[in-house]
Amino acid sequence: MTTFDALGLDARLVQATDALGYKNPTPIQEQAIPVLLSGTKDLVGLAQTGTGKTAAFGLPLLHLIDEKQKFPQALVVCPTRELCLQIVNEMEQFKQFIPGMFVAAVYGGTSIGQQIRELKRGVQIVVATPGRLIDLIERKAINLEEIKYVVLDEADEMLNMGFKEDIEFILQNTPNRGATWLFSATMPPEIKRVSKRYMKEPFEITVGKVNTANKNIDHQYYITSAQYRYQALKRLIDFNPGIYGIIFTRTKADAQDIAEKLTREGYDIDALHGDLTQQQRDKVMGEFREKTLQLLIATDVAARGIDVKDITHVINYELPDDVEVYTHRSGRTGRAGNTGICMSIIHARETGKMRQIQSIVQSPFHKLEIPSGKDVCRKQFYHFMDKLLQTDISHGGYETYVPMLEEKFADITKEEILKRLAAMEFDRFLKYYENAEDLNVREIKRGERGERPNDRGRFERGGERGGDGRRDTRGRTFGGGGDYARLFVNLGTKDGFYKASFLQFILDMSDLRKEVLGRIDMKEMNSWIEIDKGAAQQMIRAIDGKNYRGRKIRMNDADSRR
Repeated sequence: MTTFDALGLDARLVQATDALGYKNPTPIQEQAIPVLLSGTKDLVGLAQTGTGKTAAFGLPLLHLIDEKQKFPQALVVCPTRELCLQIVNEMEQFKQFIPGMFVAAVYGGTSIGQQIRELKRGVQIVVATPGRLIDLIERKAINLEEIKYVVLDEADEMLNMGFKEDIEFILQNTPNRGATWLFSATMPPEIKRVSKRYMKEPFEITVGKVNTANKNIDHQYYITSAQYRYQALKRLIDFNPGIYGIIFTRTKADAQDIAEKLTREGYDIDALHGDLTQQQRDKVMGEFREKTLQLLIATDVAARGIDVKDITHVINYELPDDVEVYTHRSGRTGRAGNTGICMSIIHARETGKMRQIQSIVQSPFHKLEIPSGKDVCRKQFYHFMDKLLQTDISHGGYETYVPMLEEKFADITKEEILKRLAAMEFDRFLKYYENAEDLNVREIKRGERGERPNDRGRFERGGERGGDGRRDTRGRTFGGGGDYARLFVNLGTKDGFYKASFLQFILDMSDLRKEVLGRIDMKEMNSWIEIDKGAAQQMIRAIDGKNYRGRKIRMNDADSRR
């Protein structure tokens, strides 16, 4: 089995990996490090999050950099503050036996003056988010002329977040780089375009198949009706008493609403969404990492860059539109060789989408029953018994109190004591679940309850066709008038949006739910959105006149003359 020493790394780096307890490199490290140590080869590395990508590029950087030269020689660009700090923390551990090497973190949401002072003291490696780095470039507070190595980490995430132009600007401002290393979990067309334009015959490494999910993750889905989605979520949480996980929602309004409901019901949970200040975000993330919070509920945008160890479960409260988003969500668990579970709560009309995700992710998905109330109580009871038996009583001096306990309970049998203990712990659960209904949607035979054969002999759900014959996910007519208005907005694919990221953007901005939307047509410069007439003005008020990347957004009724 390969060791770090056999890869040809500087002896001080091997000493650090030994001190950290890293004996054997992961597949991405074993394949990438020997290539990168040449310092002259561009590389595209495709691997899921949690596979050791930071060491795959961090160790070669520390090997190649001259610690005697006190100016930036390497630049690592990543999408979020959290990932930026995580990379710096790992690099600090790797360079612990190289005293002259300095790594600086550069990100938004904190004092730029302090970061400028740190850069002036002399650093060799800069780890940065795109926005803050461009700010420093424009202020002439950082000189990238001597940058020899540029790393784009989580490149697909950066493109999803609309950083395409920023990445190109950064690459244009590092004209003397000798090598560009791009690491990504997926390979969308934009990644290929960037690699073709800015990289020369890059060496490609793929660990696992492109877009596939981590094989250590058990993918499960549960079918319920939309009105029972919250009850199903609560039941799944209760059925997994040791859960430490992230719940994903489409909108910040959903994230906040569900967090407030679960908090009122006694769960240790908080929400992560775009309305939080950086200080509030840091507080929530700190509590989650320390496991003061058992659950974190987040939108995809807010959760980008989160890397927390030992997450047991990811729950999709709603499915994402984009398969790549599903891959990133599920990749929060099952990291570093651990196993994890990704659960999705869907309604019957989403089974087709579930099959599509499964075929692209190329992992088996298991359809499971939402547990009954009795199942939940039984699972909680077993968990309580295990916890009781594992409780450490060796350090409390409890033998002092045993005589008093024996005297107090002299007239009560052991069985009665156990019953009282169970009642004290489970009274709330038993009352809540004693008449719990079945939340599962049962399969309906073809031709029953509103399904009818069409003119090609196939069966379809009930619902009126109209206009041009198109219907939304709830069977309502759109594109031909009906209950929909049509809005114009001057944002399109040129602004770095995919359909999924655009959908997330407009829903987050307006605090509306996906159910109010019909068809979305995206062009390069503009887009058209079909929306419930009753929600159209709320979306216009929320978005029209706001700024996106320095450009004023214009949104109005598509039939207006404005």
